[in-house]
Amino acid sequence: MTHYRRTVLKGIGSAGLIASVVGTASAGSGDARYVVTAGGGAEKRIERVGFAVRHRLADGSVLIVEGPADEGSALKSVGGVRTVARDLRLAFEEPVLETAPDTEDEALYDLQWDKQVTRAGAAHDITTGEGATLAILDTGVDHDHPDLTPNLDADRSRLFRAGEIRDGSGEIEVPVDRNDERKGTTTIEAPLADDVYGHGSHVGGIAAAPRNDAGIVGTAPDASLVSLRVFYYDEVENEDGELVSSLTTTTADILLAIDFAARMGADAANMSLGTPPLPPKSRSEGMHVAYQRVIQSATRRGTLVVASAGNAETDLQHGGQYSLPNSVPGAMSVSATGPNGELSFYSNYGTGEIDVGAPGGAYETTEKSLSGETEWPYPTNFVLSTVPPEYYGGQTHAYFIGTSMAAPQVAGIAGLVRSIDPDLSANRVEQAIAHGAVGSNGRSSPDLGAGRVDALNTVERVSDGR
Repeated sequence: MTHYRRTVLKGIGSAGLIASVVGTASAGSGDARYVVTAGGGAEKRIERVGFAVRHRLADGSVLIVEGPADEGSALKSVGGVRTVARDLRLAFEEPVLETAPDTEDEALYDLQWDKQVTRAGAAHDITTGEGATLAILDTGVDHDHPDLTPNLDADRSRLFRAGEIRDGSGEIEVPVDRNDERKGTTTIEAPLADDVYGHGSHVGGIAAAPRNDAGIVGTAPDASLVSLRVFYYDEVENEDGELVSSLTTTTADILLAIDFAARMGADAANMSLGTPPLPPKSRSEGMHVAYQRVIQSATRRGTLVVASAGNAETDLQHGGQYSLPNSVPGAMSVSATGPNGELSFYSNYGTGEIDVGAPGGAYETTEKSLSGETEWPYPTNFVLSTVPPEYYGGQTHAYFIGTSMAAPQVAGIAGLVRSIDPDLSANRVEQAIAHGAVGSNGRSSPDLGAGRVDALNTVERVSDGR
């Protein structure tokens, strides 16, 4: 197989949806948007002081509220209101290392070391995830990709934009050149939940690409994929002070998507996105509390929330740093491993912060990852999955690395578990995945938590009632 090095290399890093704060979000009317946590009866009191409650999440304990930007103090003083935070506008930081192979018509399973080390192929002799639903909260999932379309549930897919939930088809903005944001965007007619960048399609393929000889196979190849697109193009100011079209989202959009995944009965909600490490003092602030309430509500309703641990090479155990949403109690936090089962050079880690490790690509060092002298030489030690050919020079598959690639391995295993026992609670599904992991004694490992996931071990244990 021939690989061509159409490589984007802006310094060594990883492919992950790291969202940096670029300001506060406003409603279309010009009002401010707030994320409010509240107790019983607060909703009516909020409306009586002139604010509009647009969405109720987590049984009404989290509210998306719109109103005057200069009246936040009035909102905080309403009886029953616990925390108030302006909705944050977040910008996607682009992947800095990726490469696309020339796939032609070749079958690609031999290049999927991630499925080989997790023994996904053998697990498929027991279950393929049929009947399970995996929600992908991301940049969208390609609706026309031959390695995705058979499993994509377009009817349940949605776009979450500026505090609104949208379905169907319409005009969407896509990049003129995904590698140069200065070239701006163009508008096309497409499903609103279609992929506008490539990251979400890559994630979706890892989780549930079908077995149809179109290229790769996902961890749960007969599970349904639902695209919950939370990233979209909008104008932001770059570091040079220029207004450019950039992938953005808001905290409210992400929270709405988590809640929607639970409402529609998704077995797992994959969140290959997150913030950079945050200071410990912000754990008690409104956004952290809102994430915790919404994620724990989703878990109670049966949806396992799987989150990438982040790519900042940071110890999340010491110094009190954390990241969202993976550090929230209730989310299953996933670090990244390479072909040898060791922690990848970019992955966050920390005892109590990592639940399991999973293949995300690359080795322990940058040099080893880019070497041609390893068992899986560059770029094959990255994770191969699906991408929209219109953004990748006609190529249908590409190699990425990141904890973004690790999380959907786990979401796929959750789909396998639920296909065996649909009545298992989300907590029991998480426990099954942790107990089936290998390479770690209990939950003591700062790198891998309970260990690196093993699909075959997990489904065998569930099938045997263990």
